[in-house]
Amino acid sequence: MAFTGATLQAWYASTGVNITTIGLLSLAGQPYVFKFLWAPLLDRYPLFFFSRKQNAQRKNWILMSQVVLTGCFVLMSFLHPQQTPLILALMALLLGFASATHDIAIDAYRTDALPPSQRGFGVAVSVAGYRIAMLVSGGIILIVADYHGWQTALMLMALLMLGCFFISWFAPAPLYHVEPPRSLSDAVSGPFKEFMQRQQKPSIVWFLLFIILYKLGDAFAGSLTTTFLLRGVGFSLTEIGFSSKTVGLAATLAGVFIGGLFLYRFGLYRALLVFGLFQAFTNLGFVWMAGQYQNFWAMVGIISLENLAGGMGTAAFVALLTGLCHHRYSATQFAMFSALAALGRVYAGPLAGWGVEWMGWQNFYVFSFVIALPGLLMLYYLKTPINYLEEVNKK
Repeated sequence: MAFTGATLQAWYASTGVNITTIGLLSLAGQPYVFKFLWAPLLDRYPLFFFSRKQNAQRKNWILMSQVVLTGCFVLMSFLHPQQTPLILALMALLLGFASATHDIAIDAYRTDALPPSQRGFGVAVSVAGYRIAMLVSGGIILIVADYHGWQTALMLMALLMLGCFFISWFAPAPLYHVEPPRSLSDAVSGPFKEFMQRQQKPSIVWFLLFIILYKLGDAFAGSLTTTFLLRGVGFSLTEIGFSSKTVGLAATLAGVFIGGLFLYRFGLYRALLVFGLFQAFTNLGFVWMAGQYQNFWAMVGIISLENLAGGMGTAAFVALLTGLCHHRYSATQFAMFSALAALGRVYAGPLAGWGVEWMGWQNFYVFSFVIALPGLLMLYYLKTPINYLEEVNKK
């Protein structure tokens, strides 16, 4: 959630809190990094606070998370960064924990509820909702706070989350019931054992490496995009904001929906290959831009293509992660796979900064193209397992 990142920092900064304290606020986002540690609890323990139907396990966790998130926003609206900085920081940490739990439950719900033929579109809708939520909590809320104060902005967030609660209440539960793990020990170790038993040993290694590498080139290219546009080319903040926050967002949403349609028509393997190639080649647009004078519309076009490709790749990639999950352990397995996929995003930033200093902008973006190729080459070895996985999931 963008609120625990840039938005919370903006609130503290606007009230004159010192930089050291603001820097520590990044810890509020740590639950997203370690959410796989408590994902087994969502597999093992069904909640019955809202619905006692056996197949409403995922839905109940979603609803509970939304109740906690709503309460956090209401309580935070009565706090102040200067008067109660520690309490507010702890509330932000609880908010991050509830939000990460909400993500685990949503991913598991999507995995359990959607048949393979609908996963592409399901991913598209999920990513679109995520992007819109990022825009609201990371952009619109700042505008509301600027004009009407932070208490009003936080109450608005609480109302929006309450609206999400009622939407989730009427969402259908999966059509079939899956028995939860018999013990917490089974919930922790079972996902690993089940995955290793289901996959042949050579393909296990290839799948895990592929998960790490498929979006690596995209992560490197995107880690310093704003810095490149500001310092490398010299565009203004307004120009960058227009291209990345408006046109870029629209291109990403278009990408995930086009990706979902392509996935439904041509299958998972072809989607991963075509979208992976598209992602890699759009990185070369930044190579061209680095050697040119400022051209605003060329920048808009390249950013749009890069976001379009990223959206398509995300649709296929999340569909693959969903297909790799077993319904009994979907919360833990999806959290585990997504944590592996996040390694590139987590470590791309520091390595990218060093890479630009060492080789310059043009060579850096050539490098981001090159490191996208190993993941695509792995698809050659995974063609049969991916096609088999898709066939098994259809049964």
